[in-house]
Amino acid sequence: MTELRCFKQVDVFTDTPLLGNPLAVILDADGLSDQQMMAVARWTNLSETTFVLPPSLSGADYHVRIFSPSGELPFAGHPTLGTAHALLESGFKPKTRARLIQQCGIGLVEIDLSCAGQLAFQAPQAQIFTVNESYFPLLNAAVGGATRVTWSPPVVVDMGIRWLVVRADSAQACLQITPDSAALERLLRRCEANGLAIYGPHPADGQADYEVRAFVVELGALVEDPVTGSANACLARLLHAQGFPDNPSFAQSYRVRQGTALQRSGRLQVYFTAGAPWIAGQSVTVVNGSFKL
Repeated sequence: MTELRCFKQVDVFTDTPLLGNPLAVILDADGLSDQQMMAVARWTNLSETTFVLPPSLSGADYHVRIFSPSGELPFAGHPTLGTAHALLESGFKPKTRARLIQQCGIGLVEIDLSCAGQLAFQAPQAQIFTVNESYFPLLNAAVGGATRVTWSPPVVVDMGIRWLVVRADSAQACLQITPDSAALERLLRRCEANGLAIYGPHPADGQADYEVRAFVVELGALVEDPVTGSANACLARLLHAQGFPDNPSFAQSYRVRQGTALQRSGRLQVYFTAGAPWIAGQSVTVVNGSFKL
């Protein structure tokens, strides 16, 4: 039997439509099978599509399942903020004032609603693994030789989704990277990582503190993600483990620009409260309607 399900397509980490990272949200997914969710995710062909369900864990406001066109993810950042935005815009009321508790594959994720026009999620706990030096030649090949990986040892940061995180010498060096798909796929397989996140510092007087780019290989094709919440959450956990803030002018927060190479203009604010990083950004609804299933 065909049903109409409430649907929104949201642009995340921007206040201007078409400049952030799009997300499809099915707001009433109760009763849909795994096969139906997977079919919707393949059809939307966005990096992620989310499905909102009643929670099954105590304390959660809702349960979200996150699908890419190739499979389900236990956690992702821009779907977390985009789904929360879509729910609140549709009139959803949280159990506790000024916060939402999302249930997803990694458990419970807290979302702060008091950020003056932004939403922020607390970066999940992460494990950090140093990359074996024998992988460095392959890493150099994967990034096209534009990044000197010996300047800051690359690591894999695991918070349910695993990002290989590499620091470039500068924001400009980050933007000049031209990844090699075949080498990157081999590298990610060896590192058991889902994607490669590269960051480089902007000049102190810039509009952002770091430039970030994120790459994955999906079905054999190289894909650059416009703005990536999970990669930035992994970076925030890494910087904190390294003793952030490393520049007194950053105080307890820093700003990220992502999507520049794709003619996007993603903006994130990362702030630290009691030692925990929070990833903040704005979202805007672009499509509002129903989905026939």
